[in-house]
Amino acid sequence: MLFTTIHIMNFKYFKYLSAYCVPSLVLFSLYMGGVWSYSVIIFVYVLVPIVELFFKGSEENMNKIEEKIAREDRFYDYLLYGLVPVQFVILAYFLFRVGDESLMLYEKIGMISAYGLSAGFSINNAHELGHRSTKHEQFMSKLLLLSSLYMHFFIEHNRGHHKNVATEEDPATSRYGENIYAFFIRTVTGSWISAWRLEGEKLARYKHAFWSVHNEMLRFQIIQVLLLIGIGLTFGPMVLVCFVIGASMGFMLLETVNYIEHYGLTRKKKGKGYERTLPIHSWNSNHPIGRLLLLELSRHSDHHFLASRPYQVLRHFDESPQMPTGYPGMMVLALVPPLWFRVMHKRIDEYREQADLQLA
Repeated sequence: MLFTTIHIMNFKYFKYLSAYCVPSLVLFSLYMGGVWSYSVIIFVYVLVPIVELFFKGSEENMNKIEEKIAREDRFYDYLLYGLVPVQFVILAYFLFRVGDESLMLYEKIGMISAYGLSAGFSINNAHELGHRSTKHEQFMSKLLLLSSLYMHFFIEHNRGHHKNVATEEDPATSRYGENIYAFFIRTVTGSWISAWRLEGEKLARYKHAFWSVHNEMLRFQIIQVLLLIGIGLTFGPMVLVCFVIGASMGFMLLETVNYIEHYGLTRKKKGKGYERTLPIHSWNSNHPIGRLLLLELSRHSDHHFLASRPYQVLRHFDESPQMPTGYPGMMVLALVPPLWFRVMHKRIDEYREQADLQLA
């Protein structure tokens, strides 16, 4: 029985190699140029959403034996680690390609968009590594965040978002009726400010000076500025501008994901704080392609319920609110606020009615 289970697991875990699909298509887009520079954008935002309209995905969870095997299997870690050097190969190749003066404007736009998508997906990988306890994994997380100029995410997400999610105190939680463009302004500025505040509180606890090498936020800003200076001096100001735009697209992709993950869901007040974060406070999607491309990010309820659970063992909960399609499709939908509100407000009303019936 145990041998059979191990054999099944060895077959199943190869599905996560699909996480390399987007980086591969990014490299293809950069190499081919022309209209092919939009290949990865069309794949993620057109083909995947269309396909996922016809698939709901599996609600199946691992049993205890399967979960134990998956937790102990280093393949899942090595797969994640491998995405780090791949992202920096993409970064180097992007800087080289986008500096080609023979490129047409539409080609550069395609390449910048491709890099932005790569940077955004890398933030997702950084997110997984940032929740690990080892120094080398956290270091890899910060490296990936550097490629999108969003290193403060390491601080704010782990010490801020997970504490304040589904409350008005969290800049990364979208509010009912808030359109994504207003959310972008609030979350990008609010998360950066929150990270400074959180780091200041930590420094005060350890009695370190704010303006010192102990301030990780300060170190992050210096590292990012040095990267920008290095790119500007090596490749020139035009390539630098292209990189900044691409990196910005990357962290805006992250914030789009943040927008859809907790939209309209709130935790109840309990004394001076809030009730514990439960599976009902995150939107889930079991749609298969998005799950694999994003390393199970769409099983987000379990991640917030227990942030230490690695991606390969995240679970489905029947009580979690479910999105009508996968994350890629929902991200596209969010960019059209009237359609987003029409779909999601109906879904929220149905979910609240169902929750009330269960409590009655």
